[in-house]
This record gives sequence, C-alpha cells and structure tokens, in this order.
Amino acid sequence: MKNLVAAILATTALSGAAFADTHSQAKIEEFRIGILGGENAQDRMSSNECYRAKAEELLGVPVKLFTPADYDGVIQGLLGGTLDMAWLGASAYAKAYLTDPEAVEPIMVKTNLDKSYGYYAVGFARKDRNISSLEDMKGKVFAFGDPNSTSGYLIPSIEIPVEIGATMDSGDYFGEVKFVGGHEQTIVAVANGDVDAGVTWADGMGAWEDGYNSGALRKAADAGLVDMNQIVEIWKSKPIPEGPIVLRKSLPERVKLDITTLTASLPYMDADCAYNFMAGEALGFQPINHDAYLSIIEARKASN
Repeated sequence: MKNLVAAILATTALSGAAFADTHSQAKIEEFRIGILGGENAQDRMSSNECYRAKAEELLGVPVKLFTPADYDGVIQGLLGGTLDMAWLGASAYAKAYLTDPEAVEPIMVKTNLDKSYGYYAVGFARKDRNISSLEDMKGKVFAFGDPNSTSGYLIPSIEIPVEIGATMDSGDYFGEVKFVGGHEQTIVAVANGDVDAGVTWADGMGAWEDGYNSGALRKAADAGLVDMNQIVEIWKSKPIPEGPIVLRKSLPERVKLDITTLTASLPYMDADCAYNFMAGEALGFQPINHDAYLSIIEARKASN
C-alpha cells in the first residue's frame, strides 16, 4: 500500500471520474468519521463537511461525522468499531495503540509548507497580564486542554516541569492548574481572562499575528475568537510529530486505499476544503506509519 500511496502523491489531482469505478467495491454500508475536540461541535462539523461530502461521493455509501465531547470519545469509538476514521493527535494515537495495537493504523500526516510534519505546543497569555515567560506565571492559573491531547497536555506536562523545576500540581509552582476541555476552550479562557495562560498547538511557521500558518490559534483567529495582537507567546515546546489520520485496520483494503487517495489529493482537488480540513495553510499530506510515533508512545507510557 505504501508504494501505491507514493505513486498517488507523485501525481497531480485525481478527478472524480477516476474514483467512480471504486463505488461498487467499498463493501461497507456507511463510513463514520470521528472529529477530535478542540473546537465547538458546529465548527468541527463545518470544517469537515467538504471532506465528508467528497468521501461520500467516492465511497458510494453514507458518510457521517461524529463530534464527541472529548478526545476519549473518539478514541473509544475507534477501539469499539463505531468509528472508521479520525485525525488523532500523537498522544491520542498512542493511547489507542497501547489499548489495542490491532485497532487502527496511521495512513497520512499533515505536511507543513516547509515539508516537515512537526508542530509545537505553544504557551500563551494576554498581553495586559504582563506575562512574558513561565517565570511570570508563578502563583497564577495555568490551563491545559484535554488529558489525551499531545500539545494540550502530554508534552507540556513533561517539558514545563523541567524548565520550572517544579511539578504541575496546583499550588506547587502555579497557583492552579486546570483542564478546560480543548484547544478552543483554552484559547477562549485566556482571551477572556478566565485563566492567566494556557497551551495549544501551532505549526510555528508564519506570523504570530495570524496565529501562525496552521493550528488552533490560526483557526481561532480566522473565526474571530481571538485577536492575536492581544496575545503573547510565553513558551514553546520542542518539535512534536503531527498526529496521524488513522483508519480501522479491519476496513476493506479498497476503502483504505480510496480514503488515502482522497486525503492525499485534497489540496489539489479543492484548496478551500483543504484549508478548512487542515486548520490553515499547509502543503498537504504524506504517508506515515506507526514508527513515527514510538517516542510519543514511550512518553505516554512514562506519564501513566
């Protein structure tokens, strides 16, 4: 399958007509896509609707979007077989793999404009709070997103304690450490002054004023939820491998190939759809496999 994917990526956009003969080979009655938390449910549905419609046309069966309240809802859906596909964070993939190594397989990963597939956990605060670094956060309120988020929890919970020389327990260094639900919730909580600082994800490329090129900050800025000129970056993690798009291993191989082809071709077929689906400006997608996430799996093991 890797060779087939490589061949797909070496070509230009594939037309709908090229997909048409695969409909009868799907051998599934419907296809279910889970969408991680991070935005409100309606925005998640809107951002993924164009992809859903293209997948439905390609597969010839109903394609449905599901927006569980948290990351674990998507993970459990994949593990239980009630979801067929999701774009997971690296930590969420690690949890799924550690729970059942045979449940899902990574197929594609978002590629940045510089051809890398890394991103960053970014710590941020309001400018008017006079916070410019973690040193200014002593005794203040710090927000995580979701406990199954890579950038919204796992990596910051490992790297920040090393930098501050203290734990992430409330009252040790920070006055309070709390979970607020997801990336969008963290951004809104900081912007509204409900917390002093939090962490989210970004590709770290492009202008801060735009929310970088892609990521949760870019989506929030595009949606008018935050004015980046009123927000300041106070911390950035080491590079993190972008999370994979995964499929249930038990799906028919034809379905796996069709979805892989669609995902790889999306930026060429419909640039606006790709922008929404990829959370901003990105080059596209490239093949990825399990080995790319070994370090995150080990980090997840160590954190449990």
